[in-house]
Amino acid sequence: MVLTGTIVNAAAIIGGGLIGFKLKGIREEIGKTVLQGLALAVSLLGITMGMKSDQFLIMIFSLVLGGILGELINIEGALNRAGKTIEAKFAKNGEGKIAVAFVTATLVYCVGSMAILGSLESGLHNNHTILFTKAMLDGFSAIVFASTLGIGVIFSAIPVFIYQGAIALASTYISSVIPEEMLGQIINEITATGGILILAIGLNILEITKIRIANLLPAIFIAALLVPIISWIGSF
Repeated sequence: MVLTGTIVNAAAIIGGGLIGFKLKGIREEIGKTVLQGLALAVSLLGITMGMKSDQFLIMIFSLVLGGILGELINIEGALNRAGKTIEAKFAKNGEGKIAVAFVTATLVYCVGSMAILGSLESGLHNNHTILFTKAMLDGFSAIVFASTLGIGVIFSAIPVFIYQGAIALASTYISSVIPEEMLGQIINEITATGGILILAIGLNILEITKIRIANLLPAIFIAALLVPIISWIGSF
């Protein structure tokens, strides 16, 4: 089934989040240090992904155009409102941690290259190996996030399921439209652009800065569109 990998991934996030929430009693200093260590690892992953770009101009234009579009739509605001709605239904206090946990975990789990590549592999070849691997990683990280940020992490499984499921279903039709060589170039630019956003997530968790990452999400899809457009222009 095309959505098998996505379903397993969402279930792993929920399971890891519930386990992490049960471990929430650990000392604050331990939780903070672990979260900072995870943020450093996330930042390094983002840098590594960002270097995969073959055409840095595509990455730059994607971030500029994606940022403009994201601000006009205000994706960050929509995610925060969704988090606040969940918080209003489930929170026992007004600390706002559920919204923060939901937004942070959603961005970490959706922006990475494994989410895109795994979903494409599921749709194109019915091979769920990448998403099964991602499910294991997400499950463990959900334990850490939930133990430090709270129960809001488990709700990130919903956008993960919708996002990855949509890519998997759409990719079943991609191979008949896009040549395999161009598809590889598109994946490289998507990975690189997503890597920049992953780096930004790490910086936000470390509280070095506060980047409105969700409003940069359209950059990933713009990068995918720019590859065939530039190829078409270059053919003249």
